[in-house]
Amino acid sequence: MIRLREVWKSYGETPAVRGLSFTIEAEQSCAVIGPSGCGKTTLLHLIAGLLSPDRGELLFHGRTAEGPRPGTGLVMQEDALLPWYSVRRNIALGLQATGCSPPEIEKRVQLSLRKIGMSEEADRYPAQLSGGQRQRVAIARTLITEPELLLMDEPTSALDEMTKEKLQHLILSLHLNDPRAMIFVTHSIEEAVFLGQRILLMSEGRIVRSFDNPLFGDTAARDREGFYQLVLKIRAALGELDHSERSLEK
Repeated sequence: MIRLREVWKSYGETPAVRGLSFTIEAEQSCAVIGPSGCGKTTLLHLIAGLLSPDRGELLFHGRTAEGPRPGTGLVMQEDALLPWYSVRRNIALGLQATGCSPPEIEKRVQLSLRKIGMSEEADRYPAQLSGGQRQRVAIARTLITEPELLLMDEPTSALDEMTKEKLQHLILSLHLNDPRAMIFVTHSIEEAVFLGQRILLMSEGRIVRSFDNPLFGDTAARDREGFYQLVLKIRAALGELDHSERSLEK
């Protein structure tokens, strides 16, 4: 579905993404993890069409992907809700440019509200919501357009641990009930293992390791020994990267 072939992107003289090549299949959930500044967000923005590669190819369904396109939804770290719109109207924003009739928009908004468990908050405003509720609305606003590809840039990073886990369970539940390709950028190893069917480890603009996750889709994964074995395996790989980078600096 999404294929990168030797993709490079630099800011001035500094390479942010270096010769990336990988494929994400339809309905596959992929978590991207790595240290700050390793190129995760640049990679996500390239796939979203917000940036163009300096070199290489980025293909969407076998065709060169250029610029933002229908079929791709992006949830950012900041929820970017309009403060003067209610929850209902913020969610409906995703459909207003699609030509949907008002009755169809209302029907789909009501369904989205039920999916994220916020039917009772439909007429509240962003200032009246918790951080977790705001991110639920941001996710619903993106999913209401039924994108084939969902991109998420650390949507849980500003939340406390309990709220973060609830949102992770919601994201997984939404994916399992209506599968689509999903690429999820995170700094959290546990989050990557909970939400990623495939986990890519980035360092200095490159994909340096790839892990398959046999526990993906298990909502009780955190109760399994295998979950923490994979967490430790990825943590060790990150530690090796950190050691290598410090050795190079010396």
